[in-house]
Amino acid sequence: MDMAQPPPPLPPAQSVQELILDGGTVPERYAYKDDRSASFDESLPLMDVPVIDLGLLPPSSSSSAGEELIKLRSALACWGCFQATNHGISCSFLDQVHELTQQFFALPKEEKEKCARAPDGMEGYGNDMVLLEQQVIDWNDRLYIIISPEDQRKLEVWPEKPETFREVMHEYSVKLRPIINNVFKAMALSLNLEENCFLNQFGEQGVMFARFNYYPRCPRPDLVLGLKPHADGSTITLVLPDREVEGLQFLRDGQWFRVPTIPDALLINVGDQVEIISNGIFKSPMHRAVTNAESDRISLAVFCTPEEENEIGPADELIDEETPRLYKKIRNYTKTYFEYYQSGKRPIDAVKI
Repeated sequence: MDMAQPPPPLPPAQSVQELILDGGTVPERYAYKDDRSASFDESLPLMDVPVIDLGLLPPSSSSSAGEELIKLRSALACWGCFQATNHGISCSFLDQVHELTQQFFALPKEEKEKCARAPDGMEGYGNDMVLLEQQVIDWNDRLYIIISPEDQRKLEVWPEKPETFREVMHEYSVKLRPIINNVFKAMALSLNLEENCFLNQFGEQGVMFARFNYYPRCPRPDLVLGLKPHADGSTITLVLPDREVEGLQFLRDGQWFRVPTIPDALLINVGDQVEIISNGIFKSPMHRAVTNAESDRISLAVFCTPEEENEIGPADELIDEETPRLYKKIRNYTKTYFEYYQSGKRPIDAVKI
């Protein structure tokens, strides 16, 4: 991968919340001039996203465990994602996480800016870095923080309000850990690999980044995107979607599909690094977020990435004379991911052989 230094960031954009309060017009820097934008469109087909019962996956002794592994492999090879049910996190706790997200974005500007992102930093409250003069800015405000491991948390950009934020997010990170480990093991078993194959590359802990997204209603949803089309640079991403408002869409075979919301399910998608480890069997899906003129929307995505020193590469067991290695080995894949993302390029193309 080209590890050239990214250009220095440009001054941060005004928060989208402020734009709405200032009159609701769409500045030019948010507007697409081609056909990449799309308002929420009910005529788009609903995605037939597979539902996986995590309680049936190994180490479950259920007679359905084998069938669930087959479903998982098919889901990740075709769609790159699945809806996870029976994941072990209570509905009441997920409600708490939803409420915290809403409460944070409802805070006064002065309170949110206590944890503002530094101009040259990724973590904190605000919007994504603006690296290019011609870069179209996404119609969202976000809070981006490391939630695990504990010793990597930058508490100076963690909100102090709501008062329970830090406690609940610590607990959420603890509750996600066994889900992540079990999904990694199940992915390996679905490919007839040793169950720790993915986990060994991920590392003993890995890093969990949380991105809290706020998509304000938009006066011109035909001109903007909440998130531009991209694939994640993670190994896997766990999304807690808005309960009531759709907006996430996945691309398959040139067609965009709306993602349905299943109450209390987690949407789990693989990122580029699992596509690399699986040597292209599992697909890191392109997706985007659209806006609408009637409703605000929130979501929380947790990105799981390997420890920086870990080398990622296709599992040796998946390589033979008939199946060549498709990707190079690489460390710290996420280092230049953001630069490629804002440029509209796919970072994974840089590690293809």
